[in-house]
Amino acid sequence: MVRRVALQLSARLPSNVELDDLMQAGLMGLLDAARRYREMAEAQFETYATTRIRGAMLDELRSQDWLPRSVRSKSRQIESAIHALTQRLLRAPCEVEIAQELDMPLDSYQTMLEEARGVQVIHYEDLARNESDVGVDMAADPELSVRENPLECLVSQGLRLALVDAIKSLPEREQLLLSLQFEQDLNQKEISLVLGVTEGRVSQLRSQAVGRIRASLAASAWDVEPSEGYADVKLI
Repeated sequence: MVRRVALQLSARLPSNVELDDLMQAGLMGLLDAARRYREMAEAQFETYATTRIRGAMLDELRSQDWLPRSVRSKSRQIESAIHALTQRLLRAPCEVEIAQELDMPLDSYQTMLEEARGVQVIHYEDLARNESDVGVDMAADPELSVRENPLECLVSQGLRLALVDAIKSLPEREQLLLSLQFEQDLNQKEISLVLGVTEGRVSQLRSQAVGRIRASLAASAWDVEPSEGYADVKLI
């Protein structure tokens, strides 16, 4: 169980993240799940344990700041170029246009995309919509705690609608790639066969799609409007 979750997670992370480190954290999550689990008909142990295992792995990644600064820097450059071009062209820019905006050859831009692998659509720090609010005592400001609470942001209707719009604005090929990965649960090799490209190219296209979505979210003025319930929320 731990190995399965670790493999699923590591497939989306940079190569500098060790599988053994994820598994070690996952084993601690499994032990914690075994101690806390109370048998109930509607809650199977495997389902409960998988959540605890994945959570322990994510906590370990956050504590290590697994995403190198160079990767974050490349990601920001890509997002900025995409945002600027989208504003000027009023459409999604192609790879050649993005490379030109970054003042680099196409192959160098594609290498940058490969190196930016592991950047997610939303990171925890992205949920602080206003950087000046970071460090503010939420307990002293109830209104702020509702507006900036990370869970409320993740389940907000505003964020959901902004994500839907961002995905709809992606080029058709990138929409298909995300659908194959997150809806059909195909791995990178299977996606490469469907799209007729190399696995490396799949990684590049995914990084580019994530960059487009992040640029779109950064430009969107979505507000925190909690959904009616959390049952339909799936965090990837």
